[in-house]
Amino acid sequence: MNISLFASPLPQAVRVNEVVTRDGFQSEDRFVPTTDKVAMIDRLSNLGLHKIEVTSFVSPKAIPNLSDAAEVMQQITRNPAVTYVALIPNEKGAARAVESQVDEVNLVMSLSEDHNLSNMRMTCAESLAQFERIVQQLSGTGIRINGSLATSFGCPFAGLQPQQKALDMVARYLDSGIETITIADTTGMAGPKQVFELCHDLRQRYPSVDFTLHLHNTRGMGLANVMAGLAAGIDQYDASLGGLGGCPYAPGATGNICTEDLVQMIETLAVDTHVDLNGLVELSRTLPALVGHETPGQVSKAGLCDETRPLSANLQALKEAKLSPHPI
Repeated sequence: MNISLFASPLPQAVRVNEVVTRDGFQSEDRFVPTTDKVAMIDRLSNLGLHKIEVTSFVSPKAIPNLSDAAEVMQQITRNPAVTYVALIPNEKGAARAVESQVDEVNLVMSLSEDHNLSNMRMTCAESLAQFERIVQQLSGTGIRINGSLATSFGCPFAGLQPQQKALDMVARYLDSGIETITIADTTGMAGPKQVFELCHDLRQRYPSVDFTLHLHNTRGMGLANVMAGLAAGIDQYDASLGGLGGCPYAPGATGNICTEDLVQMIETLAVDTHVDLNGLVELSRTLPALVGHETPGQVSKAGLCDETRPLSANLQALKEAKLSPHPI
């Protein structure tokens, strides 16, 4: 019997983007040394990831853990198969991105006016005007431009966001010259129905636009929302090693979906990620010593779904005794 969990075929492959050294480290109290960031990115670069969001060119006062952005970009060993991304908040950040020869910049604005004021200190109209200036500033550099729409589903200050509002803002992003778009559940307020409906409408309206889903697991629905995104045809996801991350300007916005948990789940659906899951788990297990606390990810603690452990000597002896043939 051929039974499918989904009404339509899943993507044949899914691209996984790693954000741990930007989104993951930005909220950490302990400063992660530059050499450790570089070593982590270099290891991640050889695990089959599509993109690595390396850092952000923000004010060191705002995000102390990313104060070494230029040094990190300069020292990493780049894999030509990987796209190296930097988040930029303004024109000054765009200039630094050019100097550091990033492959792609990520521009961020919130769908919610309240969250945009909290996060960017700008109105949405001011952010859109700045996007247009940055697009012009980067013209001819060869740097690709991605636009992230934060709080696409819900805002901790303004509540759940109307789907039409998100659709309208995506149209404005594209009109400004942004090439690819990330739909972000910045504070983990979305549910699967909401994710499916918005992503389905976006795929129908803009079949040629490359969309990414950036999900948080704040309320435990992160991977359920991935399933909804897959059902809607989204084949690219941001995730953070160990499940680190969270927006420092949104109350209660804990970690991103966990990269190794995401890859494990997708592979159980017989969908390729081309990511070395064992390598991810091994690297994730180094994070607690680096950041000084346990991480939220599950697979690094429990092991892979097909991982087995030997019986103790006593249980093995009992098994052999119980299963051995009895004399007639």
